[in-house]
Parts: sequence; structure tokens; C-alpha cells
Amino acid sequence: MKIPFDTQPPTTRPRLAFVLGSGGVRSIAAVGIAERLAREGIVPDLIVGCSSGALFGATIAMGMTSDEALRSATSLWSAELTQQRRWLAYAQLLAPKLAGFDADFALRDDRLIAQRISRAFGDRRLEELPIPLRVVATDAQSGDSVVLSRGPLVGALRASMAVPFIFPSVEFDGRRLVDGVISDPLPLGAARDAEAIVALGFIGAMPRRIDRPSRMVAQTSTTLINNLMQARLAAARANGQRVINIELGLARKVGLWETAAMPDMFDAGRRAAESRLPEIVALLARAPARNAA
Repeated sequence: MKIPFDTQPPTTRPRLAFVLGSGGVRSIAAVGIAERLAREGIVPDLIVGCSSGALFGATIAMGMTSDEALRSATSLWSAELTQQRRWLAYAQLLAPKLAGFDADFALRDDRLIAQRISRAFGDRRLEELPIPLRVVATDAQSGDSVVLSRGPLVGALRASMAVPFIFPSVEFDGRRLVDGVISDPLPLGAARDAEAIVALGFIGAMPRRIDRPSRMVAQTSTTLINNLMQARLAAARANGQRVINIELGLARKVGLWETAAMPDMFDAGRRAAESRLPEIVALLARAPARNAA
């Protein structure tokens, strides 16, 4: 699949990239991974993320401490954000022609999301972050995966989190963009220039029973996303990318918006990095130091 970049190729190849997939509140495990690796002097040269992975990856790219990231996360990713109803949406569903149903339809208002992200990141731009960040979104018209590495950070994050039907699409650099998970739930291809990759992906849990339309839709979408993620991982390895995919091994199901679980997810990330540390050190030992591409 074509993955357009909106910037010129980097002059140096990243030695280590973090690639962070979509996993809701579980994605904050990336902060725990980063903290544990930093204690060994291991810091990424590049971060790639989509949806919640991009959001929490941005806290790492900003250079936030783990305490700062956890404090910000409680407002950046909470169930409250999904409860801002658009009452016109119900009329648009019942009478689409009369109420003006179009490509910008959404069940929820995203203004609170925009306010929270703006409060956390201000007017920073992607190209100005201490650690380069590539945010993956999806072109709503073509379905192509789009990698954003220049421009306003807030706009890129909003686009990567804009779940179709739930939240409105976001216009970014003349394109209408939606959630990156639709086209690439684990965007390893956006880090193909990295010498080594530590990835954090999540297999979605299937509904236990199908007793309402929303659960049937969830079953179908989860199946598609899970298979796409596994295909991306297999393709990356087949293409010679050196990837360590970290799995958290959680003892229970954690809801996408279960904010109270964030400290546990952070600790799970730290433990997972600890258990894979010898492999990560060995992988980096085989990767050349940063040099001109």
C-alpha cells in the first residue's frame, strides 16, 4: 500500500524507533516501556504512532517525565470525551436528506478533545519536537494511510484519533483525515528507515456474545483490524525490518476508555520492557550507530 510522507527524507537513519499501535488506554504502556529503557540509556530516535499510540507517543516525543505523562493522560484519554453528543446526528440518521447527512457526519462533538489536546501540547509542531514523531492517519476519501511528520501537532493527533462515524474527520493540509487504525493499526512501514524497532501492538478483544447491532459491528471491525495488524507485522519482518513486538500479557480485559487502569498499564509496560530487555539490547548491538543515510 502506498504510504505518502509529507516531508523530505531524513538526512540520518534512526537507530531505534518506537512504533505504537492503537490500544485505547493500554497505549500508555508505551510510557512505561520508555521509562524502563531510558534507565539503560536506551532512547528512541523516532516515534511512530496511530490513534491512542500517537497521543501517548507524543508525550514521549515531548520529553515529558512519566509522572507528567500520567497526569496529562487522565484528561487526554477519558470516557468523558466520547459523551459529547451531537443531537442533530439523530435527525441526520433518521432523515439523512432532510437533515443534511454528509461525509462530515459524526455522532459525537470533538471540541472537548481539541481543547484537551491543545491544553496539553499548545501550538507545537511535529518537526519541532525533541524526538521526531510521525503520526499515522487515514485519508477519508482514498483510504490510503497518511504519515504526518510536519505541521501542527494538535491537528495531527486529532486526525489520527477521529474514529469514523463517532467523531468528525479533520482537515489537515488540504486532506480530510480520519483515525489511523482504519488503514494501519501498527504502522511499521512508517518506520522502515529505522535500524531497529520496538513495537507495541494490541489484539482487540472480540465481543463475548452478539446480542445487539453494535456488538456485531464490533466483531467485524475487530476481526479486520486484528488481521491487518498481524499482516503488517509479518510483512515488516519479511521485508527485513528488525522488530521486537512487545505484548503486555494482561490478566484481564481492559476497556478502551478505562482511565482508572492507566497506572496499571504503565506498570505493565515497564514490566514488559524488563522481560524483553536482553533481546532489545542484543538487537541494538547489531544495529549500526546513527549515520548519514
